[in-house]
Amino acid sequence: MESLASACYSHMDMDAAVSSGSFQTDGMVVVPCSMKTLAGIAHGYEENLLIRAALVTLKERRPLVLVPRETPVAIPHLKNMLLAAQAGAVILPAMPGFYHKPKTVDDLVGKILDVLGIKHELYKRWAGPKK
Repeated sequence: MESLASACYSHMDMDAAVSSGSFQTDGMVVVPCSMKTLAGIAHGYEENLLIRAALVTLKERRPLVLVPRETPVAIPHLKNMLLAAQAGAVILPAMPGFYHKPKTVDDLVGKILDVLGIKHELYKRWAGPKK
């Protein structure tokens, strides 16, 4: 993965560029998002760089997409999802919609790209734009 990245940081490098709101991004996606990370984001507990960067993303009103991985979810998890959503995050569970007959993980990636407003051809849309 690191070979695909333009920069990599240690999870405890709280001085990393991405920990500042002045570091320009178009948004952030946390995949997979553990319930521990979700709780840290929901409660503003900046335990590591991942959570700090997510909170900076929310603070700067940039898109933050959280893809929780655990199921079933307990009531505390649901409450943390609600808190994160109220703070501006998009909660996008790692389950594709079945109306477009998903076959690969690309279908989930496509949904994440949709939320970020990034055009793609990863899956056939159920309904396209009106002409």
